[in-house]
Amino acid sequence: MKKLFFGVLIIVVIGAIFLGFYFKKNSQVCFQNNCFKVEVAQTEAKRERGLMLRKSLAGDAGMFFIFDQASVCPFWMKNTLIPLDMIWLNQNKEIVFLAQNVPPCTQGDSCSSITPDQPAKYVLELNAGQVAKLNLKIGDKLQTNF
Repeated sequence: MKKLFFGVLIIVVIGAIFLGFYFKKNSQVCFQNNCFKVEVAQTEAKRERGLMLRKSLAGDAGMFFIFDQASVCPFWMKNTLIPLDMIWLNQNKEIVFLAQNVPPCTQGDSCSSITPDQPAKYVLELNAGQVAKLNLKIGDKLQTNF
């Protein structure tokens, strides 16, 4: 009986590890039926790096930034090579600010920043044009699988 218990326990632990790995690698966000596979930037290092130096971004992909607490979070496009739409969301994952078709900036520290007028806990970066294509607006809600 003891061997069976430990065998089941090991299977449960391995399953939990696998599911955690799966959801980290396959994180998804959706506005209604329009979903995007996202990389999650939850650490300071990942948030600082963002999408810098990427030459492309798949049409159904993006980067989802998670902050420890809601605040006014300015973003800039330093060393970002692709135009982006940026979507700031509150703790309820409702859109509070939008920046559309933000151009690339390879001018180092002289890139200007975009500062929302509302606090946000999350920021979603997508290819430029997605906000218009999906007709997103302030108050729209984002769903996540994590």
